[in-house]
Amino acid sequence: MQLIQETPDLSAYLAADEVIDHESPVVRKTAAQLAAQAEDSYAYARLAFEFVRDTVPHSEDSGDPRVTWRASDVLEQGTGICYAKSHALAALLRAEDIPTALCYQKFDVVHGLVAVRFNGAWHRQDPRGNKPGVNARFSLDGEQLAFPVDPASGELDYPTLYAVPHPAVLGALQNARDREHLWKLLPAAL
Repeated sequence: MQLIQETPDLSAYLAADEVIDHESPVVRKTAAQLAAQAEDSYAYARLAFEFVRDTVPHSEDSGDPRVTWRASDVLEQGTGICYAKSHALAALLRAEDIPTALCYQKFDVVHGLVAVRFNGAWHRQDPRGNKPGVNARFSLDGEQLAFPVDPASGELDYPTLYAVPHPAVLGALQNARDREHLWKLLPAAL
């Protein structure tokens, strides 16, 4: 699949904002701890991916009713759905100057993941969290995402790489009272 940058300006995929708040103390502290264990930016990206995938439970899997959307809140509270976990991973990667985009897939509802830029190309990564039937891995040599799409069933990979969260995604997260309410607000398409 051909991934398409929403903006040609690569610096947009390094920027901090209210959601991907990589200048916040908790993101900076976590990034520094991970960077101390990494010999290069690739190793750092893999460690950051595994940290978010494995230490921040997906709230549906854990039964956590809290809804997070800001990267620092995801890291502080240790919970989030796919979108929130993607925001946290994007913040950790951007904190170490690794261009990171947000991207989406369409199933019954929209699923969120990220793309990282290495060696002049974008590579999608899915920090959703593994469970039986889901085995996402960090890879620059072929995608190992949580969920493959089935075009015959109307599922699709959106090709656009967003510098900021899609408004439909962010609106659902910000307007949800709790995870149960969030499930009623999840976008079915972008």
